[in-house]
Amino acid sequence: MPSAVDAIVLCGGAGLRLRSVSGNAPKSLTNIGGRPFLELLLSQLHRHGFQRAVLAVGYRGDAIRAHFGDRALGLSLEYSTETTPLGTAGALRNAMDLIHSGTALIMNGDSYTDADLSAFADDYRAAKPDFSMVVVPADGRSDIGLVSIDPGGKIAGFKEKQSSLATAQVNAGIYMTSKQLLGEIPAGIPVSLEEQLFPRWLAEGKYLRAFRYAGECIDIGTPERYRSAQESLANAEVDGARSRPEGDRR
Repeated sequence: MPSAVDAIVLCGGAGLRLRSVSGNAPKSLTNIGGRPFLELLLSQLHRHGFQRAVLAVGYRGDAIRAHFGDRALGLSLEYSTETTPLGTAGALRNAMDLIHSGTALIMNGDSYTDADLSAFADDYRAAKPDFSMVVVPADGRSDIGLVSIDPGGKIAGFKEKQSSLATAQVNAGIYMTSKQLLGEIPAGIPVSLEEQLFPRWLAEGKYLRAFRYAGECIDIGTPERYRSAQESLANAEVDGARSRPEGDRR
């Protein structure tokens, strides 16, 4: 399935909280292990059989395009540019016309989760949800929302940001949905997936599905997390899976 599915990577963030370590570079070009963070995501897509990606850019999108061009790390690339911030969902709607496939995989451009994207795509195809997301165990942070999941994998709700329980699951920022559903997002205005569309879709009775991954979601949203990512992704390889300690085979 992945070879026929396009990907959208949301990399329009300005990274204002990262300015002390990244200067004026867009967040997705922030250096991790001697290379732009976005290279890790593109390599992951290629590793799991994806061939084409749309980069949804905003702040300093010219710098991202200059670095990657129209082909990089085994992927054909196109660019969707927002002239004003459109939010996570608005950026997807803006990129929709560049998607050739009927289904799209979506990734946040400022976090890395070493999940099996091929298995995620297969699960989406088998379960036929309206929208699917990768979830990971909560890591105890208090600034993330929890995802409530029923025994069959259906998302039942989203809780407010709070201290996390050991068994709680959180959104890893990797999604799969149909181009048709993206077309239902209002065009040209700021819209948030997390704050507006997820609650609305649940209220409308849409089938939102969770794909569980036992690993971690590594984000670079703050200087502290950026420094942590430098350590945890130090051994990541552009053309291979992130190295894990001996005995860890999640």
